[in-house]
Amino acid sequence: MPKLKTKSSAKKRFKVTGSGKITAFSAYKRHNLVGRTKKMKRANRQANVLSAPDQKIVRKWMPYDR
Repeated sequence: MPKLKTKSSAKKRFKVTGSGKITAFSAYKRHNLVGRTKKMKRANRQANVLSAPDQKIVRKWMPYDR
């Protein structure tokens, strides 16, 4: 069976933790930050663990990162 290709966009945006969960950084943190609350900007600093259905989708894009 041939090797599967990893989506280049996925490997830049997602990271697999040691326990196998997939993390991603929050949206709404790039521009127009003056209009956002301090609480929102602070909460979006750290990466979040994706939900189970989203993890299932991302795993198809990253076949060898398990």
